[in-house]
This record gives sequence, C-alpha cells and structure tokens, in this order.
Amino acid sequence: MPFRIALSGLNAASSELQVIGNNVANASTTGYKQSRAEFADIFATSNLGVTANAIGTGVRVSSVSQQFSQGNIGFTDNNLDLAISGQGFFIMNDNGVNAYTRAGALGVDRNGFVVNNQQQQLTIFQADQNGNITGATGPLQLDRSDIAPAATTAIDVQANLDASATAIPAATVFNPSDASSYNNSTSLTIFDSLGSPHLNTMYFRKTADNTWDVFQYVDGVQVNGGAPAGDTITFNSLGAITGGSPVALNFTPTGGSAAMNMTVDFNSSSQYGSPFSVSALNQDGFATGRLSGIDFSDTGVITSRFTNGQSRTLGQIAVATFNNTQGLRQLGDTSWAESFDSGAPLVGAPGSGAAGLIESGALEGSNVDLTEELVGMITAQRNFQANAQVITTADTVTQTIINIR
Repeated sequence: MPFRIALSGLNAASSELQVIGNNVANASTTGYKQSRAEFADIFATSNLGVTANAIGTGVRVSSVSQQFSQGNIGFTDNNLDLAISGQGFFIMNDNGVNAYTRAGALGVDRNGFVVNNQQQQLTIFQADQNGNITGATGPLQLDRSDIAPAATTAIDVQANLDASATAIPAATVFNPSDASSYNNSTSLTIFDSLGSPHLNTMYFRKTADNTWDVFQYVDGVQVNGGAPAGDTITFNSLGAITGGSPVALNFTPTGGSAAMNMTVDFNSSSQYGSPFSVSALNQDGFATGRLSGIDFSDTGVITSRFTNGQSRTLGQIAVATFNNTQGLRQLGDTSWAESFDSGAPLVGAPGSGAAGLIESGALEGSNVDLTEELVGMITAQRNFQANAQVITTADTVTQTIINIR
C-alpha cells in the first residue's frame, strides 16, 4: 500500500510541475491566465463508511483552475491593440461560434474585418446610418471605399465689424480690386455636390452708422443672390445684428455639379468699437475622403476618421462577463467557451457593471508571477523527492521482511 500512496504523490507532484511549467512558458503570452493545480486526498471506504483509524490511500488532482486576475497593461504603437481593465471578455466570432478572450491583439483582414491572429472577428454593437448605437451585434468591418462628398448648404460667420470704421462714400463704386471701396474681407472654402472646392470671399463695406453692405464672390465671380449692389445687414446701438441675416448665396459651378443654394448666417456676428476680426467661419460641406484611422473610447465607442476631416461612429465594442469564470471551458489560443458551469454570457458595453473599460493601443500581459512560480517549482520538486523517498523506504522495509528466515 505505501507504494501506491507514494506513487499517487509522485503523479500529483509531476502534474503540479507540468502546470507550473505551462505557466512559466506562457509568462509572456498576451491575455494568458495563470493555472493552479488543486489536490484532494483519497480515502478507501466501505459500505459502512470510514472507520476511526482509517488511513488515506493517497492524493489526486481534483482540478486545474484558472486565475482570472488582471494582468499588467502595456502600451503599444498599434491603435488596434485593445485591453480590458476589468472583468469582461472580448467576443470573437469564429464561423458563427463565439469564443471569449482577453487577448486584444487585433488587425484587419483582406475584407476589412477586424480580427485576431486566429482570424476570429471582433463582435460589436452596430451603429445605424446616423451613428446611433443599436442593440444588434455583428462583426466590425472597415469600409475602405471613398465616402461621398456633401455640398455646402449653410455658412456661419462669426465676426466683429469695427463700429469706428469710416463709411465708404456712395460715390465710390465697389470693386474687389480696389481696397478703398470696402472696409474688410474674409474668405473660406466651400464644396459643390461633386466635392470640388470653391473659394467664397465676402467683402464688408460700411455705408452708414450700423449699416453694412456684404458682397459675395465665388471663384472671383460676384454671386450675392443676384444682387449686384450687395446685401445689407444692420446692427443696433448695442452692436447686435438686427436685420439682413441670413443672406442667400446662389452659385452654379461648372463641371457637371448641381446648383448650390446656400444661406450665410451673420447672426453670431457683432459690431463693436474694436478692430475687424473673424472668430469662426463654418460651413457644412466636405470633399470626398478615405479612411485614415479609427479611434476607440474607453467605453468602446468606435469612430472612423477620414482624410477630409469627417468622422463617423461605427459601433461599440461588445464585452461579455460570466457569473462563474472558473466554469469557462478552455479552447487554447488564450480563449474560452461558455459552459453549463460558467453560465450564459452577460453581454454589455464597456463601463457597465463589472465589464471594465477599454484601453486602446495597449495589451494585457500574462498574469503569471514568475517569482511565485519558481517558489512553487521548488516546493513541487521537494514533494516529488519526498514521495520518491517513501518508495525507497517502503522497498527497504519490504526487502527486510522478505529476508527474514
């Protein structure tokens, strides 16, 4: 019997060394979770139960459990590298079957899907055409085609016209080439329906106290809604605009694009006794653009950036938590599958509950503590040697008994 007991001890110590060896081997594996060998004693019982003087019959490995503590988060140069600071798991779709992982080393495949090294697709909450996050889940796919341009329809001017400026005599005919025929000017770029840029220049001419004429030119041609004399805007004695805004701006570009019918809003402009200044010129058009990058917020909201300065919300990362992470079934490649013991996944957005927040441009390292593993290795080695010594001692006793005459 001592041989069997000691043999079970050798097997247990050997199993523990295997677990420790696997932990040490994965000390640098992204998203790896430390394993721990757990043991239970063995008793031989009869139908009448265990007697008071029963001796155990050895030890067995009762479980190899995973320790889902947080690993250290290290930053990288890849914006697609993601880490979760919390208890959540990324949901990776593998041909219709979900796998759960803490390893967020991601890239883009040839079809534009965001995938991991096993070509599993990252699952997100999808966004509609207006950028609103919906409850529908699906893979994150990046569209690399050009986005359609948008024609300018509205211009907002935030400027201050100098109340102390000298009014231009009516006899002086306005001429954009003659700086003495107007007081100030400013320009901005607008876009037609094909995304072609056009230069819109506004000339401000003071005609009387609190009264200004605005002349609109596009690509050097006066447009002003068809008013050669310019459009008139007026201010009150407090410097606030009182009339003439918004101004119509109609322009028909060449090259096959549609006619442009715009409004120019001066309601945010003022007339104070300080020099002419422009604080903002905004317009709602833009040229065509291509995807230049994507950003992830700490709550997992995904925003795409384009070369024309536009941005769009693509969705929000979906993360899963479990009532019993110890019940997850290991799949390898630092991923797990749900099981009866783990319970069904609780899918939500980062920042909700215990799911945790997203770190972009970062990866979660292995949670293996090498110092702890090396100490455990020494202990397991001593256990192995002690059990081997039990076998040696039992063999000596047996030989002594056999040699009795």
